[in-house]
Amino acid sequence: MRTLTIIVAAIVVLALAGVGYRMMESEKPKAPATQTSHKNEKTANEHIEQDEHGADRILISDVKLAAAGAILAEAGAATLSDTLSFNGVLRANQEAVVQVTPRFPGIVRSIRKRIGDAVTKDDQLASIESNQSLTVYDLKAPISGTVIDRQISLGEYASEQKPSFVVADLSTIWVDLSIYRQDLKRVRTGDEVLIDPDDGGADIKGHISYVAPIGSSDTQTALARIVLANKNGRLRPGLFVTARLVLAKRHVPVAVRAGAIQTLENKTVVFVREGGDKIEARPVEIGESDSKFVEIRAGMSAGEPYVAENSFVVKAEMGKGEAGHD
Repeated sequence: MRTLTIIVAAIVVLALAGVGYRMMESEKPKAPATQTSHKNEKTANEHIEQDEHGADRILISDVKLAAAGAILAEAGAATLSDTLSFNGVLRANQEAVVQVTPRFPGIVRSIRKRIGDAVTKDDQLASIESNQSLTVYDLKAPISGTVIDRQISLGEYASEQKPSFVVADLSTIWVDLSIYRQDLKRVRTGDEVLIDPDDGGADIKGHISYVAPIGSSDTQTALARIVLANKNGRLRPGLFVTARLVLAKRHVPVAVRAGAIQTLENKTVVFVREGGDKIEARPVEIGESDSKFVEIRAGMSAGEPYVAENSFVVKAEMGKGEAGHD
């Protein structure tokens, strides 16, 4: 009996000891739940800082900017233009297009030139066996240029009633613009026009050489024409272009490209490249603008590098930092 009593007492002591240990563990102070999240927040925002004026800065390398398609440029003087925009089409200069027709009908015995071939005056285009004399004569290029059409094939009958070839001198090109009736009073012969072929290159400057005295009843537009030099073959007949008629010009000392302007925290900003890999969201005061440039009246100086194209990439990075900070 005494032994049994000792055993029961030992079990009770052990049970009480376990309860006390659990109570001590529960009373230990726990780390605040926000401590870990605060640490993560700090890590997430290590690339965001503010300058002495409170503007956000972000660390982002030129390599990362280039990979995202962002382009850097320097702020500087620009000429802003008040313009009217029109749609147009490139056409071969019809004063330098020649249809080559056989002198005598006959069978095509050989073809020397094909569409796209460059020719000089008197180059042989084809040879034709005359039905009248049964002799073979050469069909020659009447001008230097490019073969833009061919209507005959080897062995078929060539008629003097239908052109066999069309040769065009493409060293000059017509740009035909469609002018709506409400804009006709603002369009004059000699006006300066900037042509955008939409090929990634710079605009081409030209002047209106002709405004049609009649309009189209179908489109309710009238034609205005510009003649452009095309020695490098950049302009191709048949393609569409856009054009801006220059109405007025104004020179400004500091301007940035239109794609550089962003809004951040209700402020108009430009992302300016500073020393190292830092980019600052610089608040600016803007002035007049056109389709390409925006005047900067305050906040930037000429010569400062900035993100000119695809600046939304930097804005997105700034947004990530702001979200983590909140």
